[in-house]
Amino acid sequence: MPRPTCYMCDEPATSREHVPPKCLFPEVKDVGADYRQNLLTVPSCDEHNSGKSSDDEFLMVSLAGIIGNNSIGYSHKFSKVNRAIHRSSFSLLDRAMKNQRWSVVEFGPNKFIDVVWGTPDYDRFLRCFDRIARGVHFAQFGRKFSGESRTILGYIPSCLPNPAEFQRLIRDKVAIELEGKPRVGGNPDVFNFRLTDPDPLGLYLAHLQFYGGLDVYVALTPDGCQIPDDLTMMLIEGGIETTIKLGAEEYRFNVDEPVTRRPG
Repeated sequence: MPRPTCYMCDEPATSREHVPPKCLFPEVKDVGADYRQNLLTVPSCDEHNSGKSSDDEFLMVSLAGIIGNNSIGYSHKFSKVNRAIHRSSFSLLDRAMKNQRWSVVEFGPNKFIDVVWGTPDYDRFLRCFDRIARGVHFAQFGRKFSGESRTILGYIPSCLPNPAEFQRLIRDKVAIELEGKPRVGGNPDVFNFRLTDPDPLGLYLAHLQFYGGLDVYVALTPDGCQIPDDLTMMLIEGGIETTIKLGAEEYRFNVDEPVTRRPG
């Protein structure tokens, strides 16, 4: 029987890798419930398992405490994540976020919380979510994904009109394509995913969700796929005012005036 190979490369597998990293799932001692049952694992080589432990910690620190998470994410942040940050003398936080600004927010009578915001390490995020999407592919289909990925971080708002409008378009289009599809994951309040059906070229999209509110969209394009030129995208990239319609909604690009959106 042939030896299994890594979900990321052609090296022989030496262990099982958790997808997403196990450290994202809180421990019983911190939250009072077991969110480490029925975790996804895939065959992995040393480089793509133990060799990426620093990326796993980066992802844990970067995701758990984001505003918009559910209570599980916040509990994880104020227990395991904070312990890891203090053990590292805040170097973990410094590596996860640049240009930090701190403030104190009052959320109740005599109740305060420290809030930090800044610039995330975007390229490192892309690397982490690429691996998770490839791990999900392996877990679902039993084979390595060979091709390219393109990731959109739906939970990081953009102050630029075109990227913000594109985020909105992707979010709404994916919601339509995934309508009725169940969320997959043994601990869906921590992590779940859904996959669109592949199109005729074999392209499909993975919707990854963390802590109930952090949405990540990863488009997977298999090797050998010849994507035809997209006139609409060519117009947008060329700076020409362009409107895309999806149902009753309109998505406008390269417009001078602010985009007026319908309520709801």
